[in-house]
Amino acid sequence: MNEEPLDPSGGASRSPAPPVLLRPRREVFEYGLLPIPKLIFTDGTSTLETLKKKLLERAVSRQQTRIDARGVAEVLDISIDHALLILDTLASVLPSDPDPHAPEGTADVYDLVIFLYIQSYKRLLPKGHKDSTSVGDVWPHSSPFDRYLSVLSPLQLVRSNSRRSVPSQTDEEAHQLSYLQKHLPNILDLLAEPVAGDDDESLVLTHERFEHLGFLIQFGEKKFGVPLTQAAHFFANSDPDMPNAPAPAAQILEWILQNVAASLEDTAERMTTKEDIPLSGSDMDAFIPDASITQVRVESNISRNVTYSRSQTFVEGISKASVIKRPSDIKGNSVKVINCHDSVIYLLAPVGYATIYGCSDTTIVLGAIGKVVKVEHCERVQVITAAKRICIATCRECLFFLGVTQRPLILGDNHNLKVAPYNTFYPQLNEHMAQVGLNAAINRWNEPLALGMVDPHDSLSHPAGVSDVPAESATCLDPDQFTNFLIPDGSGGDSAQLTNDNPFRLPEAYMASQKKRHLASHDILQAMRNAQLEEKRKRELASALHIHFKDWLYASGNIRQLYCLQGD
Repeated sequence: MNEEPLDPSGGASRSPAPPVLLRPRREVFEYGLLPIPKLIFTDGTSTLETLKKKLLERAVSRQQTRIDARGVAEVLDISIDHALLILDTLASVLPSDPDPHAPEGTADVYDLVIFLYIQSYKRLLPKGHKDSTSVGDVWPHSSPFDRYLSVLSPLQLVRSNSRRSVPSQTDEEAHQLSYLQKHLPNILDLLAEPVAGDDDESLVLTHERFEHLGFLIQFGEKKFGVPLTQAAHFFANSDPDMPNAPAPAAQILEWILQNVAASLEDTAERMTTKEDIPLSGSDMDAFIPDASITQVRVESNISRNVTYSRSQTFVEGISKASVIKRPSDIKGNSVKVINCHDSVIYLLAPVGYATIYGCSDTTIVLGAIGKVVKVEHCERVQVITAAKRICIATCRECLFFLGVTQRPLILGDNHNLKVAPYNTFYPQLNEHMAQVGLNAAINRWNEPLALGMVDPHDSLSHPAGVSDVPAESATCLDPDQFTNFLIPDGSGGDSAQLTNDNPFRLPEAYMASQKKRHLASHDILQAMRNAQLEEKRKRELASALHIHFKDWLYASGNIRQLYCLQGD
């Protein structure tokens, strides 16, 4: 690249800065894949070129080349529910918010075609690492579910394939870059248009079509990076009144592949030095209360090369502890909670994406999530989140308290999942929801959509070897079992208008159950106040209640949470 590197401070750089390297947009690969067989095309551009023409013919706006769910359903021969799911998923992984002037509930055909192309992406098999002794395998040895599928739980299945649940960020990036290196010629063919003749050299890309590549690639981080069209010199025009002329597709492809090769070289160097491999759980054992070691490791990469950082926040390997993080503790626009056991995790901040992977017996409270929450291979976790959408894959005996504007998506091999309405708040919640564009008037928590049992993008093989069995969906929590969740020490900073109640309205059945419980508690307290007891008997009663409450704190493990958060 010949472009001058940007100085994040805004001024001219006095010393040579590292080049701004091309990077894949990880959100597309982590949150943009759907296990719908009709969406997975392995024949390059032959089928997608035909589908592109049909989609353009069905476009609701010829000038904007946008298509609605009905058009998508007809062209792809899928249900309207699946078509809506495609549009919602595509919108959640676009690099920017949809055009407010575009027809509502539509997608650009060229974005959709690229989205369909990358459905053939297969995830990288995780590399082997040692398991943490502190995050033990606690799945019961016998279960009614095991008779039908496997003696392995989701966590056991993960560990039977790899001694580490997830690959490192560098591993994933290298795999994504290699995928792009192989498939960019086909993707450019889908975006290009002919000018004269039928040979490849006659294909050109307009400025508008070139911008669609921003769905897959970018240069540097969004905060300090270079916009795609600025990084490329093909469409530079000193006259703002003159439209940019199309550029040869072959020339653009050569330029992109050169940048991909440079990025792969840099990635290989980082894999050799192992500078961004997450720490193992055993490394975390000596530093449980804050869980920020992996975050520090990521930040060290940022200070080394701010023009090419993969900043995000990790909470990893926490066992029998409580962790609370607020906006000042969050780096980047995504958070990942990985391999946490028997703990309580609070991430009270507005972010775009969140992943919960390989956790068990843990309560995880997420703040406002503007794009997607993904929960994979977890057992007996409780997740509380306000989010635009949530995807749950291969989990067992988990409970989700949700405030979501889109239907919860259920994928893979699940058992005994329950969903319930959102049940908590903290002072900045409304402010955080406004920042990421969440509307509390909409909550589709009780409308789960279950797809197939096998996810073709999941590198972990399914023990039963079935592919057409529908995924087990989630059931609604009994209203009598619904309780509010109290977040301790909820101040966490100044806010112009504090949230003092659950912003999502409870359904009538859950509201009635809450009122019934409150009345029962009030009656018990009133009876105790009215009891004609001597002072000695009152002290004995208070002491007995105190002892029982203390016993409950120890038996439930909540005493640990109080101790851990006391010094936060």
